[in-house]
Amino acid sequence: MCTLEQRGRVFVLTLTGDGEHRLGHSLIGSIRSAVVSVAAAAAAEPGAALVTVADGRFFSNGLDIGPGGLPPARVGELVVALRPLAADLLALPMPTVAAVTGHASAAGFLLALCHDYRLMRADRGVLYMSEVDIGLPLPPYFVAVLRAKITAAHALRDVTLRGRKLKAAEAKEMGIVDVVCPTAAETAAEAIKLAEQLAARKWNGSVYSSIRISMFPDACRSVGIGEESDEEKRKHFASRL
Repeated sequence: MCTLEQRGRVFVLTLTGDGEHRLGHSLIGSIRSAVVSVAAAAAAEPGAALVTVADGRFFSNGLDIGPGGLPPARVGELVVALRPLAADLLALPMPTVAAVTGHASAAGFLLALCHDYRLMRADRGVLYMSEVDIGLPLPPYFVAVLRAKITAAHALRDVTLRGRKLKAAEAKEMGIVDVVCPTAAETAAEAIKLAEQLAARKWNGSVYSSIRISMFPDACRSVGIGEESDEEKRKHFASRL
């Protein structure tokens, strides 16, 4: 399913195997468990970062709906199950980096967007929000995350209403991807290098998480992360001075 390795201050979460890394209940649960472990391990000492990477041709090919599809109720169950994982990543008290080493479609694309930074290989793979092509509505929290992370109106339109498959260079031009690397191995290596640089800053994790949540309030509310009240924000700010 996935493995978690600590390399100094960097935690590397790898989706293992040569499959499509489709997000079913088992894989979602496995990733959530790893992310919770990362948060717990990093709580004692400031300065950590998470890299998510995948083996094989796929980063993640979306929800595990199978070749023949699933009844709408079962698809809905997976949509509901994925929402807390999005919340885990958006609230994680450290920088997060997605090394998109293969195709990232639908929920797999969303998984990458829930990270702070995205690096993508140039030689293979696309970002693809497939719902318009397969006839499924976008869940509200998908829309909120897409709107938060894809800020150019034409890019958001092409991703959601056109079902455009974006290669790395196109995704970088649209501001969706931060860095393009020639191969999967170089993408993973550069992601770890970036994570090491971010972790070396030794930022306070709770402050980092609080700032991220304040930057993307609609997306965070949509996945169930409660926004602080103005009074709570003032108290939180004062306690850090």
